[in-house]
Amino acid sequence: MVMRVARPAECCIKRNSAPFSYYRTFETMVDADAHLYEFVVPMVPPTWNDRERVDEYVRLMELGTVPTAVAISTLDVCQSALGLADDPAAHWGLTHFLLDGHHKLEAAATAGRPVRLLSLLALGESLARADDAARLPALRAQPRSARTTGT
Repeated sequence: MVMRVARPAECCIKRNSAPFSYYRTFETMVDADAHLYEFVVPMVPPTWNDRERVDEYVRLMELGTVPTAVAISTLDVCQSALGLADDPAAHWGLTHFLLDGHHKLEAAATAGRPVRLLSLLALGESLARADDAARLPALRAQPRSARTTGT
């Protein structure tokens, strides 16, 4: 799949007493009672990336190159962890754990350019049914849409 990558966001979950970065890539409505959120989680923090290598990928992307990154992924279908009355929808969390392409993802976020992601979905490790996973290609083909909550 080809995706646009937002700049890294700081997550409220902490690892080793420091927040870790992740990329928000896509979200769309699954149905009236569910919403899909997609994330890419680097295995090393972006601050470890070589600046010159990131800059080189930015230059290549500006010339039209769409690089490929590789990830192992899970799909979790759960109710909102906060149990908010104004957001009773199921949250579909498609999380890609980046194995290769850390410089490419940071460059894509910096340049606002797309990157291709080869994603290997681990069905046995996901909190979703096989029929949920089978819906992913059609859901990823839908237009991006943010979820609104409240009345």
